[in-house]
Amino acid sequence: MVTPPLLDRRPAARSDHWLYALLPAFPVLLLVMRLWYLSGQDLQTLLLLMQYVSPLGLVTTLLVTLVWIPPAIVLLIRALGALEETSDPAEAARRPTWLVRAARRVPDWVVASAVLLAALTWQMRFLPMLLMLALAITGLTVRQRFPDNPRLVRAACVAAPVAAAVAAYLWLAPAIVQAMVAREPVTAALLLLPPAVAPLLTGPVPARTARPVTHAVAIAALMVAPILAGAILLKAPILPTVAVEVGAAPGAAPVRVVIGHVIVVDNQMTTLLDENGAVQFVLTSQVMSETLCPDDRQIPTIPVSVHDWQVEQTVLTWITPSHATGPVDPRCRGRALVPHR
Repeated sequence: MVTPPLLDRRPAARSDHWLYALLPAFPVLLLVMRLWYLSGQDLQTLLLLMQYVSPLGLVTTLLVTLVWIPPAIVLLIRALGALEETSDPAEAARRPTWLVRAARRVPDWVVASAVLLAALTWQMRFLPMLLMLALAITGLTVRQRFPDNPRLVRAACVAAPVAAAVAAYLWLAPAIVQAMVAREPVTAALLLLPPAVAPLLTGPVPARTARPVTHAVAIAALMVAPILAGAILLKAPILPTVAVEVGAAPGAAPVRVVIGHVIVVDNQMTTLLDENGAVQFVLTSQVMSETLCPDDRQIPTIPVSVHDWQVEQTVLTWITPSHATGPVDPRCRGRALVPHR
């Protein structure tokens, strides 16, 4: 008896389509969570922010804040899928897993674009990890496509990673020493370990451990990525932080400084959201001055640099002038100088 074609279809082949349908909803959920967090979990404040906050500003904040996540996901999936397929090619050809299929669907030009985007947007302390992923993908790809050319395989899988590791250590040596002296173990590990691990990721691993190890790392990364994205976006600014001097009457000396966000300004009233999440309504005629305050996240917190390149800076912020390195206006430090009510 021949099984009808409609009954022969396995639902598992379409079991992941629900994920593609939910992907557009994830950014919207993050934006709503950001407004909810900024409003101090107050519904009335949330409605006020939704009335005046620009959707373009929300989307811009989302893109600028989380632009480094897509390259990380693309490179990690391509590297882990290629490592699994190279370690057990017979099983991958007979019964490819979701990780192998996902890696096969990532073309080379997407990998190159992801490497370029990551090089521009990742902080300097994560660039050794980018080098490790790029070398691993290159070596595994050469093993898959040119298995009959041992000279090319040795060059891509052994010579290139070793040479890149030596060059990286020569350039990163001062920063590694600084990180150890400053007792920054995480920064020291990020600068020290990836170049050494890169030569080990260009070749196959034992077939028995390939699938569980690669899948465990991939699933952990996919589970952590949304949580990390949400945590970062919840702290990202969507309104400029300003220090507003408020006077009792026009022309009088300022009596207080309010540090927060300006929601809307009209001829009669200036609506502010202070640092405590409380909405303040101030007569526009009493506003003496406004000062744009720097973002706290732009101020370096790790005393480690590589040839005058601070490890928390990206390529874009290093090669372009930044206003965060200048002196902070005293009014932006009004938390201690002039308490606001």
